Amino acid sequence: MNATTPTHKKEILAIVILLIFYAVGFYGLIYSAYQSYFLKLVPFNLLLTNSILFFFHRDYSRPFGLFALVVFLVGFFAEVIGIHTALLFGHYSYGASLGWQLFRVPVIIGLNWLMLVYTSGHLVNYLPQLPWWLRSILAAFLMVALDYFIEPVAVALDFWSWQSGEIPVSNFTGWFGVALLLQGYFQKSDFLKNNTLAPFVFLLQFLFFTALYAVI
Repeated sequence: MNATTPTHKKEILAIVILLIFYAVGFYGLIYSAYQSYFLKLVPFNLLLTNSILFFFHRDYSRPFGLFALVVFLVGFFAEVIGIHTALLFGHYSYGASLGWQLFRVPVIIGLNWLMLVYTSGHLVNYLPQLPWWLRSILAAFLMVALDYFIEPVAVALDFWSWQSGEIPVSNFTGWFGVALLLQGYFQKSDFLKNNTLAPFVFLLQFLFFTALYAVI
């Protein structure tokens, strides 16, 4: 039997750290008397997740840098358009839980788009026999499925709120449209896509928000 390599040891350590942080976060947001304190840590948790995730990225080439910048900006400005016009997602506004805002949108939301596009894109790439456009569609559906569970949690925790008090269908169609565009870009971008931690990060996000959805 082969000995565990240093890279595998780092991956195991990263998984353990993420599991601990998300378990503590779940407890703090649901059962702790200090929920407001844990809400202030949400941007930090997102930064930590991305720092660990991209530590295991192995191709910091120009195509990857361009991909990361474009996805961050497209995701962020899609939200800016959505906030100010309601054209993409519906009438909504952000609360204070996600930290510093620019144009009434938390800056960190662009990083969230990058993380979700990157991780779900990696996950569907475990189906290499499928054409790139079909993998793009599947990954976009995964992102919408995750958003289905995020939305009620986000409203309850003051991440954002909907003007009507209900989550409109336009939110999910808008999410799918933007996600599909960015997933196509991910699939066609010329950088190495072998981050073995990426599928775990997406599945951890899915588990975390479905668990919150079930009890909140």
